[in-house]
Amino acid sequence: MAHDSELTAAWRDLPDGDELTTSISDMLAQAKRLGADAAEASLTASRALSVSVRGGTRDALDFEGDRTASITVYRGGASGSASTTDLSGPGLTWALDKANTIARFTEVDPYAGLADADLMAGQWPDLNLYNPWSITAAEAEALAGEIEQATLAHDSRISQTEGATVATQDAITAYANSHGFIGIERASRHALSCTAIAHDAADRMQRDIAFSQARRATDLATAAAVGGLAGQRVVDRLGPRSVKTGPASVVFAPRVARSLWGHLLGAIAGGALYRDASFLKDAIDTPIADPGLTISQHPHRAYGLASAGFDGDGVATRDRTLVANGILRGYVLSAYSARRLGMAPTGNAGGVFNIDVAPGAASFDELIADMGTGLVVTELMGQGVNLVNGDYSRGAAGWWVENGRLAYPVENATIAGNLADMYRGITLANDVDTTSALATPSVRIERMTVAG
Repeated sequence: MAHDSELTAAWRDLPDGDELTTSISDMLAQAKRLGADAAEASLTASRALSVSVRGGTRDALDFEGDRTASITVYRGGASGSASTTDLSGPGLTWALDKANTIARFTEVDPYAGLADADLMAGQWPDLNLYNPWSITAAEAEALAGEIEQATLAHDSRISQTEGATVATQDAITAYANSHGFIGIERASRHALSCTAIAHDAADRMQRDIAFSQARRATDLATAAAVGGLAGQRVVDRLGPRSVKTGPASVVFAPRVARSLWGHLLGAIAGGALYRDASFLKDAIDTPIADPGLTISQHPHRAYGLASAGFDGDGVATRDRTLVANGILRGYVLSAYSARRLGMAPTGNAGGVFNIDVAPGAASFDELIADMGTGLVVTELMGQGVNLVNGDYSRGAAGWWVENGRLAYPVENATIAGNLADMYRGITLANDVDTTSALATPSVRIERMTVAG
């Protein structure tokens, strides 16, 4: 077996932009020679290192190197797609042949095709996404050990961890289409995490996790901070109780509030809209939430976890305000979904980019004090959300609030409501958590049904 240092040296090799540009240009030229009306292709190469420590010893060491290519060809209104992990000349030719064959036997779709040429991204700023972390497997193992030790040292009731992990990934992606557009993006992503396990006096076990992620290793939280947060979170869950069934105010802490906005973004995504599977269809320029809610997108943010100069169609990305003072201002559309809806693409093929939820005026403590009695949710379970009608029901754990203060931890609760009503009854705190591509403060829903 190769030594860690030897694996690391091999793992660090990635193709350069010129190599990917040549390969992808050759694919498109070959597609044209084979009679395609148009084509688009993407090539991606990535490398990743992940080291986990559990019980003071290395639990896992993974070096990964992925290569993928995909191509879509359009012929007479029909399309065919194929992918491969073989980026050699024969491998790419095989994928192209498969895509052509599929297109010959696929029904015509009048909405399929490339985005319009005049929508292609031109120039975009350097987003500073590529920041490799020169860390060896041995160094990553030592750092993971520090995280685990910080977790275990936080409280004597923390008996063990499910592992502390240090992970790093670098990738390079090329996208091109028959309009002559070629875009190259290089990006790095690094993460630290730990899952802690604690037992209370009755030997009831609780589990919780903490993590930090960033484009630059220097922007990660310290090992002590990640380990300490995992420890604090799991200790806070010890000695949980049940709650009585009834109406109550519910506060979503930032790490679970993201799911609230994820449901909203899902409801304004093109796929849900043209399938008539969204309670927010035909809601542009209408109030959908409390006037305190403003949600914006910022794709050109330097070092952003979801920054990009172009979307999956090659369309230029741009800053957008999706919700302004509670009023829905735009949908999230690819070229295909825009055609289905008779609208213009928004540069969101593949999703959204760096979402910010504007904060309110109150601190978290003020938000809690003002609610009097209710539930603070720190974990959600289950998938009981129906975007067709907005019905919402999920398992929850967190803290019960009495007299405006956190009283005791709660588990096995269920919270239920309807998203349309929930968005109209929100109050936002000012404790914005920026550790994710979706930055949000805590959110209070004035009235939901809480069940024990």
